[in-house]
Amino acid sequence: MKDIEIAQACDIKPIKEIAKKIGLQEMDFEPYGHYKAKLPLSLIDESKVNHSNLILVTAITPTPAGEGKTTVSIGLNEGMNKIGKNSIVVLREPSLGPVFGIKGGAAGGGYSQVVPMEDINLHFTGDFAAIEKANNLLAAIIDNVIQNPKHPIKIDPRTVVWKRVIDMNDRALREIIIGIGGKGNGMMRSDGFNITAASEIMAILCLSNNLEDLKNKIGEIYIGNTYENTPVFAKDLKVQDAMTILLKDAIKPNLVQTLENNPAILHGGPFANIAQGTNSIIATKMGLSLAEYVITEAGFGADLGAEKFLNIKCGYGKLKPKMIVLVATIRALRHHGGAQTEEYNTPSIERVEKGFENLAKHIENCQTMGLNPVVAINNFISDTEEEIELVKKLCAQMGVKAVLSQGWAKGGNGTQELAYAVVAEIEKGTNNFRPLYDWNSSVKDKIFTIAQKIYGATSVNYSSKAEADLRKIEKLGLQKLPICMAKTQKSFSDDEKKIGRPKNFEITVREFEIASGAGFLIPILGNMMRMPGLPAIPASENMTIDKEGKISGLS
Repeated sequence: MKDIEIAQACDIKPIKEIAKKIGLQEMDFEPYGHYKAKLPLSLIDESKVNHSNLILVTAITPTPAGEGKTTVSIGLNEGMNKIGKNSIVVLREPSLGPVFGIKGGAAGGGYSQVVPMEDINLHFTGDFAAIEKANNLLAAIIDNVIQNPKHPIKIDPRTVVWKRVIDMNDRALREIIIGIGGKGNGMMRSDGFNITAASEIMAILCLSNNLEDLKNKIGEIYIGNTYENTPVFAKDLKVQDAMTILLKDAIKPNLVQTLENNPAILHGGPFANIAQGTNSIIATKMGLSLAEYVITEAGFGADLGAEKFLNIKCGYGKLKPKMIVLVATIRALRHHGGAQTEEYNTPSIERVEKGFENLAKHIENCQTMGLNPVVAINNFISDTEEEIELVKKLCAQMGVKAVLSQGWAKGGNGTQELAYAVVAEIEKGTNNFRPLYDWNSSVKDKIFTIAQKIYGATSVNYSSKAEADLRKIEKLGLQKLPICMAKTQKSFSDDEKKIGRPKNFEITVREFEIASGAGFLIPILGNMMRMPGLPAIPASENMTIDKEGKISGLS
C-alpha cells in the first residue's frame, strides 16, 4: 500500500484519547476538529525539561531522496512505547512547496507515520499561513513607510533586505519589481519572495521561549538603513506587537498521533540548509514536560541540522540532549562509494565500504560534541545481509552500535531493537553534550571551527562582499551571535559534487545574511536559494480528489 492508503486505513483515535495518554484533560488543550489540537504554553514545566531524556535523530549526508529521518523518528517512538517507555516524538511541520514539488510530504512513511496525514501535509492548523501573514505585514509596513514622505524614518529602499514570502515553490517570484503602475502603487524597486519555511519569522518562532520572547525577537529584525546609514529594525516601525498578534495561536504546538495511536507533537518547519532546520524550542520543551523520552529530528545531514540544533537551538533553549541517533541507509553508502543514481539499489560491498567514510565522519562529529551515537540502518528491500553486517562491524570498530531499523515496513515491531539500544546508550550515563564553539569568539573563529571540525575543511576564504558584510556586522554589534551556515546538503564541502568524505578542501563565504531577530548570522556558501522551483513533473500532477473528498497521490 502507498503511504496515503496506509494512513487512510489506520484506526485513528479522537484527540482527547491521545491527550489522556500524556495526562491531559479536555480543558488542557484546544481541539482543532476531532484529530488535532493546540497545546497551551502553560503546560511547559521548566523543572522537568532537563530531567527527561532528549534524543536527537539526524543522518549522514543524504541522497536526493533523503534517508528517512522522520520515518525513523516516528518508528523509534513506536518502538519506545512498545517496550514500555513513556515517549513522545516532536517533529517539524511540512511545507507545501515540497509537498507539491519533488520531495513530497513530511509525515513519515509506510507504517511509521503521523496522522491525519492529509491535514498535516496540507494546511494543518494554519501555522504556516500565520507566519506568512506576519512576514508580509512587515513587508507592507516597510513599503508604506517608504511611500510616506512625512514619516520620520526615511528608509533607503536600496538597502531593504526584507522579502515577502509564500508557501509554494515558485521560481518566477525570486526576483521581481514592485511598485509599477504609478506613484499610487508605491516606490518602484526590486524585491522578491522567499518560501515561508525560509522566512526569518519561521526561525524566530522556533527559537522563542514564550510569547514575550517572540515579540522581542520580532522587534530585533534588521530591515535596512536610512539615507543617513542608520540601521532600521522592526521595532523602529512599531510593528512587533501586530505581528505577534498574528502569531498568538501559531506559537502553540500541535498535538496529533502516530499510526499506533501514540502522541506526537508537530510545530514549525525552518529549512536546514539556510536556517536552523529543527522544530521549535517550545514544542521540544512541551514534549520534555509531558514524557520521559522525547525523540526529535534535525533536517538534512548532521553537518547541517544537527550542528545547528546543538550549537544554536540548545543554546537559546538551554537544552541538553542525552544522545544522537544517526540514520544511515545502504543506498546512501553506495552513493558515497561512487554509485550513480540508477545503481543505488544494486548491492556492492566495495561501494558500501568506501561510502562508510561519510558515516564515519558524522560519527566522529557527534563524538566531538560529547555524544556517542547509535546508528540506525534504515532498511530498504535492496539491502543485503552482507552489506548490513559490514556496516555493523565498521561501526563497532568506532565504539558505536549499529541497529537495523524496520519502522517503514513494520512500525513499532520493527524498531524495538533500536529502542533498546537507545535506552541502553542513555543509561550508560557516559554522554555529556558540549557545544562546538563559544558564542563570544570572533565570527571568523566560529566559522573556521565549524568548517574544520565538522566539514573537514583546511581553510575558509571570504569574498570582498563577505568582508564588507563582516564590517557591517561589527558595526551593528552582532558579532557574538551564533553561526547558521548556509551550504549544500549534498556534501561536507560547499561543492555538491564532492561526495563521501572530501579532504584538503577550502570553503568560500560568498556573503552574509543577518538574522538579528532569530539571533544568528548566516554565512552563504555557494548559491543558496530561499525560493525553490518546481521539477519538470511536480508531485501535484499525480494527485487526485474524488467527489467524496478522498485524496490520493499525496505522499
